[in-house]
Amino acid sequence: MEKKALPRFLYGGDYNPEQWPADTWPQDIQVFKQADINSATVNVFSWALLEPQEGQYDFSKLDQIVDELAAADFDIVMATSTAAMPAWMFKKYPGVARVDYQGRRHVFGQRHNFCPTSPDYQRLASDLVTRLAKRYGDNPRIVAWHVNNEYGGNCYCDHCAAAFRQWLRARYQTLDKLNAAWNMNVWSHTIHDWDEIVVPNELGDAWGPEGTETIVAGLSIDYLRFQSDAMLDLFKMEKGIIEQFAPDVPVTTNFHSLPNKMVDYQKWAKAQDIISYDSYPAYSMPTYHPVFLYDLMRTLKHQPFMLMESTPAQVNWQPYSPLKRPGQMRATELQAVAHGADTVQFFQLKQAVGGSEKFHSAVIAHSGRTDTRAFKEVARLGHDLKKVGPTIKDANIHAKVGIVFDWSNFWSLEYVDGITQDLQYVPIILDYYRQFYERNIPTDVISVDDDFSQYDLVVAPVLYMVKPGLGEKINRYVEEGGHFLTSFMSGMVNSSDNVYLGGYPGPLEDVTGAWVEESDAVVPGHRTTVRINDHEYDAHLICDQIHLTGAQAVATYANEFYVGTPAATENQYGRGMAWYVGSRLDHGGLWQIIDRVVKASGVKSLVDEATALEITARTTTDGHCLYFVLNMSNDQHALPMKFRGYRDLLTGQVAKPILAGWDVEILTRP
Repeated sequence: MEKKALPRFLYGGDYNPEQWPADTWPQDIQVFKQADINSATVNVFSWALLEPQEGQYDFSKLDQIVDELAAADFDIVMATSTAAMPAWMFKKYPGVARVDYQGRRHVFGQRHNFCPTSPDYQRLASDLVTRLAKRYGDNPRIVAWHVNNEYGGNCYCDHCAAAFRQWLRARYQTLDKLNAAWNMNVWSHTIHDWDEIVVPNELGDAWGPEGTETIVAGLSIDYLRFQSDAMLDLFKMEKGIIEQFAPDVPVTTNFHSLPNKMVDYQKWAKAQDIISYDSYPAYSMPTYHPVFLYDLMRTLKHQPFMLMESTPAQVNWQPYSPLKRPGQMRATELQAVAHGADTVQFFQLKQAVGGSEKFHSAVIAHSGRTDTRAFKEVARLGHDLKKVGPTIKDANIHAKVGIVFDWSNFWSLEYVDGITQDLQYVPIILDYYRQFYERNIPTDVISVDDDFSQYDLVVAPVLYMVKPGLGEKINRYVEEGGHFLTSFMSGMVNSSDNVYLGGYPGPLEDVTGAWVEESDAVVPGHRTTVRINDHEYDAHLICDQIHLTGAQAVATYANEFYVGTPAATENQYGRGMAWYVGSRLDHGGLWQIIDRVVKASGVKSLVDEATALEITARTTTDGHCLYFVLNMSNDQHALPMKFRGYRDLLTGQVAKPILAGWDVEILTRP
């Protein structure tokens, strides 16, 4: 059955009325309505109240809050409460708790500490969700179901070890294939019986911080794949139950983090009816970092997403939590909307009096007042979204640049031993994303399985792991007229982390017209430089020693014994072109390379003149273009000439020529 769309642009967030006396709920709802809040997410962490003892359920409080919200014309996002287990469950079934990377079984406390393969956890969660879905599945005010919460964290228990062996049997069929895939003759690791396979925790073949050091990379990468799949199976279990009673209501779970290394969002996206995301940019984070994540969330299904959590003011978990400056909250929320969010939701709607999140901000703060700066800004944003939300909702973004982000590469690159210990996947991807963000060129963050032909330019830095068929896909894309850019540490290994023989970049050698003989580590304190267009720029992390087999050099090293040799290359391949960047260049150096790539590929900025403003565009279902112009700084900046005379949807007036700090305009052609 086709799922319903969200009925309107949702403005709301997590509400935890079970933490408060029932006679305070009507007053809370009236305060929310003052800010034009129209939705609430409930029941995220209520398992211990819903089921105080196994099999004994009490839905009276949840019934009451659902009724009161419905009577006030609120849309409801109903959560399943399965992310935090009650104390009785740990006491009665200790095996529901996960075993951590150090081999220690957790006890009652915290959250996200369930074992995904525990039969008892699966049974008890299934029973709870069945009761919830049967009770509320036909409630017309419930516009979405929210399964669990922020999945993440791996388990290394005996249940998981047994389930992992079954997962491996399905993947490899025979031990001969498994031993070959993991290259197990190294260090006498050959496996002769499936039961000899152990999980790769700190007591076995892995060491150091989780996810960073391992003896057998193939084993560790497969375990991350398995754990992601095991948690996905849990999500699918809950979703399947909900769909028995609410077949046409969208079901989702909230993705989070920078991004979350434990969960392959691209694989999970196929099971989501709508993507939802929790955004908490750190105070020191550059503005392009959260935008990269919004573009990733939007591209997971190539459709608008839900901003499921954000904060109206401070968070509680940073070492330092400065206040958002006047106007900053509104600008950061509208930044998410500009990049594809069709909801704005906060954690939390009412600030807790106790617990670790009591100093995490909320719409209703501890003061309870509505004459505060923070509440007034929440209300202003609510009024804005009530006005423009119907126009924005369902509008999409059309990008001609795709930047590849891939979880198998995320996992495998950071397991690499050798060359340099400083290999980190996300910062290198962000180097390239920033180049297009600062040029105001719309960009999708795509998977290796996306259709490349819809893009004029595909950028795939540190494409270390090239699975079977991907090299041929890239070659065909370029041969047929596409433009492709890759970098150092690319084309090196297959999907089992075994090296492609014959020289790097393996399957990408033909398309790049170059091969790499050696890679030099740039050690701390040493300066290596490259020359581009008669200027020198710093090169960091790695310097590839590149041989040309058809390509031409567009940058050369300016010092070291490899002075004068290629540092970046360009190659004509069929009707298209490919570039290879052999080092982590500083921003200025990479800017020069990307300038060349942008001109050759023909991708266009949304605005011709240089500007410090962030500009993006969403196209409505009837073809109208909405330009979001955001000043993500404290300083004022001039509106680009292109937009002079355009109308601002937020004010109904002609666009202002100067945007003050944190100001936003949503513009349409006159």
